[in-house]
Amino acid sequence: MNGDSKKVKSLGRYIVADPDIRRGRPTIRGTRILVSDVLELVELGFSWNQIVDEWRGRVPIEAIAECVGLAKKALAESSKKNLNRKFKYTRAAA
Repeated sequence: MNGDSKKVKSLGRYIVADPDIRRGRPTIRGTRILVSDVLELVELGFSWNQIVDEWRGRVPIEAIAECVGLAKKALAESSKKNLNRKFKYTRAAA
């Protein structure tokens, strides 16, 4: 490891971002399963129990809930940033 640049970042109880695993993209702790792959199955309409079965129990239902919560939080933060940016430009033009 090279100082802080190689630090594992905990994004929740089940989700981590480790620079040495999947280029630091968020994964389920202790696996190489990407959060984005879990969310894709949710998007495709898989039940959470089907997702657990898909990865032979390595992704518990609680981890799926955390993936959805993380996506919700990221969307809310992104929306807030975009709203603030829009307000800033609107205000500057006035």
